[in-house]
Amino acid sequence: MTMTAHPHVETFFDEATNTFSYVVRDPASAACAVVDSVLDFDYASGAISHASADRIIQYIRDNKLVLEWLIETHVHADHLSAAPYIQKILGGKIGIGAGIRIVQETFGKVFNEGTEFQRDGSQFDRLFEDDDSYAIGTLPVTVLHTPGHTPACMTHVAGDAAFVGDTLFMPDGGTARADFPGGDARTLYRSTRRVLDLPPETRLFMCHDYGPNGRQILNETTVAEQRAHNIHVHDGISEDEFVRLRTERDATLAMPRLILPSLQVNMKAGALPEPEDNGRSYLKIPINAF
Repeated sequence: MTMTAHPHVETFFDEATNTFSYVVRDPASAACAVVDSVLDFDYASGAISHASADRIIQYIRDNKLVLEWLIETHVHADHLSAAPYIQKILGGKIGIGAGIRIVQETFGKVFNEGTEFQRDGSQFDRLFEDDDSYAIGTLPVTVLHTPGHTPACMTHVAGDAAFVGDTLFMPDGGTARADFPGGDARTLYRSTRRVLDLPPETRLFMCHDYGPNGRQILNETTVAEQRAHNIHVHDGISEDEFVRLRTERDATLAMPRLILPSLQVNMKAGALPEPEDNGRSYLKIPINAF
């Protein structure tokens, strides 16, 4: 990995889902990538809007940037992706971890998708394997497979910045849950150690923050801070202790509010269902699926 580059990272926060999206800029060119974009979705009315994505688009246009990549750190269960909407306007390739195939196989059954639903990840432009690399302009990016929350979770390391998805939260928030289908607490622990083996000064960018104990919302920390203070995986926490803590914690958690619409859209690279003969699109709500 090339850790000397210091990419500029612009942060966008979606308050409705507590999600951070990022525009990552190559320091040596106009190239950029968007990480974990959000499509605005009102569950009560079924209304889709694009205010969050439009803010990102406007930033890219205002700064005369060229969008090369739309990165999904994993198949999100708490928000719908705006990647295809942004791609249609600005271009770029949509990429996700190759573990998407496992997610598609699992949730293709949950949502009773027909044989026309391809479970090979072909809806995405690029499927990343462990230790794959790509570039944002002249900025090299290395991809680490960090499963445990989902099989498709990847951490993207661009210079001295790493985008960890849900694998880690801020130190007082701990780690992602590991009780979704395909998740595993022991695997998650090992994934966190891969991230925490990066150089201590590496900047870590979160996908979510919920302001534990009423503190202000934060999105950035470092490997050193996580190793010293993360409540679930600080140095000295054993794998068995983590598994116990994570399992006990997960047993108290409710399902994310948008998990059902999010999964069936995001496993298809953010594509909304095709309209039916009345011109309307429909999402499925499987009964007692979880």
